[in-house]
Amino acid sequence: MIRKRGSLILCGTFLFITWNAILVLLLWGRPPPGQPGEPGRGQGEVGERPTNDVVGDVLRMADTFEAELERQKQILLQIQNHQSLWETPNKDEPKVVVPPRQPVIPILVIACNRVTVRRCLDKLLQHRPSAELHPIIVSQDCGHAETAEVIRSYGSKVTHLKQPDLSDIAVQPQHKKFQGYYKISRHYRWALNQVFKTLSHSSVVIVEDDLEVAPDFFEYFRASLPLLKSDPSLWCVSAWNDNGRDGYVDPGKANLLYRTDFFPGLGWMLLKEVWEELEPKWPASFWDDWMRHPDQRRNRACIRPEISRTLTFGRQGVSLGQFYDKYLRYIKLNTEFVPFTKLDLSYLKEETYRNVFEKEVYSAPVVTYEDVKQGKLKGPGPFRLQYSSKDSFKVMAKNLGIMEDLKSGVPRAGYRGVVSFISRGHRIYLAPPPGWTKYDPTWS
Repeated sequence: MIRKRGSLILCGTFLFITWNAILVLLLWGRPPPGQPGEPGRGQGEVGERPTNDVVGDVLRMADTFEAELERQKQILLQIQNHQSLWETPNKDEPKVVVPPRQPVIPILVIACNRVTVRRCLDKLLQHRPSAELHPIIVSQDCGHAETAEVIRSYGSKVTHLKQPDLSDIAVQPQHKKFQGYYKISRHYRWALNQVFKTLSHSSVVIVEDDLEVAPDFFEYFRASLPLLKSDPSLWCVSAWNDNGRDGYVDPGKANLLYRTDFFPGLGWMLLKEVWEELEPKWPASFWDDWMRHPDQRRNRACIRPEISRTLTFGRQGVSLGQFYDKYLRYIKLNTEFVPFTKLDLSYLKEETYRNVFEKEVYSAPVVTYEDVKQGKLKGPGPFRLQYSSKDSFKVMAKNLGIMEDLKSGVPRAGYRGVVSFISRGHRIYLAPPPGWTKYDPTWS
């Protein structure tokens, strides 16, 4: 029906132009206004008269005809521009909408000498919705032949990059045991430059070779990218909840997302603009703790989920399994697909989120550590458990089973000093007193 309407309009336009052209020819042969017996110009105005110069008359007629055609062309363009306004909408016909161009979000896999990178890549490929929108780039350090062979076995499904500088890094004698951390930092810098400068991507999701991803891993990052781009108070989106162990999260809130002042890592999205800010001062080692320093964070937050979208299976590494046996191996990986791209995530914008979050936290009844620990809470919650010092935070966090370490004064998964978790089925906010203003960097 739409095509028929378009054809009728074009046909009418053609007839309209043809008719006007005929009128031009007819009017050309009429005597000019002002001749005896015709109204027109007054005295003193001289009109053009036909001459015996046939060639000149033809040329003048051609000029007039060309001008008229140009005028009709403009009319035709206006008709085409307004065609949609003239058409009567037909509810029975589906409206053809050209979707906007979808952003490409590559996945950068940082690899070294783990042949178990296969588990990471298999899950990424299993859950990836589009090879075009999510190219997988594996950047390998270490020169480990067996790991390289595993990566090569995926053929064109992944892009295999090799960090060219495998040399040892000169470090102070007391840091020799941390040589691995220096190499990791060097590798990250090289790999991110490849993604942003060589391959010209505008964003990237970084995972390491010991991470398994959830079914809605890609959906989560696609939905949060517009928020990350539009909110300057955000500087990353992470798939990780540091306190996301089974029993410490609400299994019915797989769609719940938070702002956090702590940089979580472990599957995180970074924008090119932020990398351009960080790259010139990128540290020689311990890059993740460097990211958590106030000079880098600059009061910006990350988005993180209630239930993690990544799970680490790498007990062995440069950190020698730090926290793995006590915390990391028990992290709950989300199994429910949440259609984040269809959800309204505007509640995560800074001012809206802060006001709602603080109201909920500080309107919750205050309870004692003993009541929480012994399961004596009455009512559905949430409840507020208040700490007043670094030591009181660490003691309560440790005894309640959540991560007690702080980086530059910021607790893991914390937002404005508040850590949210589940204890014996109740939502608990481990929070500083009302009126909190800033972190104390000496709390580390």
